[in-house]
Amino acid sequence: MSDAPAAPHYAAIDLGSNSFHLIIAREVHGELQPLDRIGEKVQLAAGLDAKQRLSEEAMERGFACLERFAQRLAGMPPHQIRVVGTNTLRAARNRGAFIERAEELLGVPIEVISGREEARLIYLGVAHALADDVERRLVLDIGGGSTELIIGERFSPLELESLHMGCVSYTRRYFDNGKITSKQFQKAVNAAQLELLNIRRLYRSIGWSDVVGASGTIKAALRLACDNNSTDGKVTLKKLYQIRDRLLDFDCPDDIRFTEIKSERAEVLPGGIAILIALFESLDIDSLRYSDGALREGLLYDMSGRQHHEDVRERTISALMTRYHVDQDQAACVEHSACQMARQAELDTPENLELLRYAARLHESGLAISHSQFQKHGAYLLQHTDMMGFSRSEQDQLALLVLAHRRKLPLAALEALRPKARQRLLRLALLLRLAVLINRSRSADQAPSLAVALNDTTLALRFPENWLEQHPLTQADLEQESAYLKPVELQLDYQ
Repeated sequence: MSDAPAAPHYAAIDLGSNSFHLIIAREVHGELQPLDRIGEKVQLAAGLDAKQRLSEEAMERGFACLERFAQRLAGMPPHQIRVVGTNTLRAARNRGAFIERAEELLGVPIEVISGREEARLIYLGVAHALADDVERRLVLDIGGGSTELIIGERFSPLELESLHMGCVSYTRRYFDNGKITSKQFQKAVNAAQLELLNIRRLYRSIGWSDVVGASGTIKAALRLACDNNSTDGKVTLKKLYQIRDRLLDFDCPDDIRFTEIKSERAEVLPGGIAILIALFESLDIDSLRYSDGALREGLLYDMSGRQHHEDVRERTISALMTRYHVDQDQAACVEHSACQMARQAELDTPENLELLRYAARLHESGLAISHSQFQKHGAYLLQHTDMMGFSRSEQDQLALLVLAHRRKLPLAALEALRPKARQRLLRLALLLRLAVLINRSRSADQAPSLAVALNDTTLALRFPENWLEQHPLTQADLEQESAYLKPVELQLDYQ
C-alpha cells in the first residue's frame, strides 16, 4: 500500500440565475482533474417578482436541487467546498431566507459575490482551460441574470465588468407575452446595446486578439452554428443572424425545440442570442470560440490557490493599505496582538484569524479621509470598494470589525445579524479593540504580553505585574472600555 498522501479534493457550487452547477475535482501535480459534474435547471431568476422577492416555488426548486448536491458532498471537508450565489441572489431582497435554509442543507456557508468578483472567477476558470499564451483575450459569459465581460492576459484580468442582462431576464422581459417577433427581438438587442454603451469605448480602446465565450448560451449558439454546415468551432455574427431567423420560426419560447440542444436551454435562448448579437455589434467582434472553463472552475482554482498561499485576497488587502496610506508597522503590531489573544480565547479558527488579520491591517484606512470618526469612514470604504477575492458577506464582516474597533459598539449593526454570527463578530471585535488599545503607543516594544480569557459574561485580562500602575493612560482607556461594553452586558475584568 502506498504511503503517498491522498490528492486533495475540491468542490464548487455555482448558484446561477438559470442553473445550479456542482463540480468536484482532485489536485494532481498542481493541476485540477474534474471527477464529477452535476447541473440542474432551477431558473431562480424566474422566481423574482416585481418587488425583487424570490417566490416560494423558486426557492423550493433550489432546495430540492441542493439536497441532491448535499448527498454527493457527504464526507468532504467543509474548507474544501465553496458555494457562491450570483446575480439573482445579489438582487433578491429575501435572499437571507433562501441562504439560511440552503446552508443547513449543504453544511457550508454560501457567499453572494459581486458582479466584478464573478467576472474575475470566470476569467480564472477560462484562463486555466486555455493554452497559457501571452495573447490578450476578451472573455464573455452570458448568465441567467447578468453578463460578464473581461479583458485579460494569461491569468491576470485587466478589465472586469458585469452588466444587468441575462438570458432568463431578457427572455422574460422581451418575450414574455408569448410571442417571438422581429420587433421584440430588435427591442432586446437595442436594450443590450444600451447596457454596453458605457463600456464600449473603453473596451475597444484596450483591444484583444482572441474572443472566448463561457456560458450555456454561447455553447448552444456554437452547436446551432455548427449545424449550419460549419466545422470551424467558432461563432460569427452571420451565424448568429441565422440562429435568430430560426428562432423567429417559433411562436413563443416554450415552443422552441432544436435537436442540438436541450429544451430548457432552448426556452431561454431568445434573450441570450439577442444579448450575444448586441455584444458582436457593439464591440465589433469577428468571431468567438467556446471554453468549458467558467465560474465554477475558477472557484476551484481560487480555492486551490488559497491552500498554496496564492491568495488574491492578500494582494487586495496590500493594495488597499497602499491606497489609503495605512501605517504598516502599526497595523502589524495590532495584527500580532489580536491573533495572540484569539489563540488564548480559543477563537483561532482559520476563518477567524483571516478576518482578524485583514481587519487589523485596514482598521486605520479611514484616516485617509478624516481623523474624526475614522472608523466610520474605514467601514464605508470597505463596504463600497470592489475587493477582489472577497464575497459580499466577507466585506460586510470586515467593514463591521473596522467600524467596531473603537468608541461605541455598533449595536444596531450587530443586532441585525443572526445570533451565531453576532456572537462571533462581537468577540472578534472585542479582541481587535483591545489590540488597538494596548498598541496605542505605536511602538512595537511597548505592547505588554498579557493573558486573556473570554466567556459569555466576562472578558478577563491579566497584565504583567505592576504594568498598569506604570501605564496610567492604558488604565484610563480600560476604564472607558468597560463603559463601552456595558450595553452588550459584558464585564471587563483587568489587573
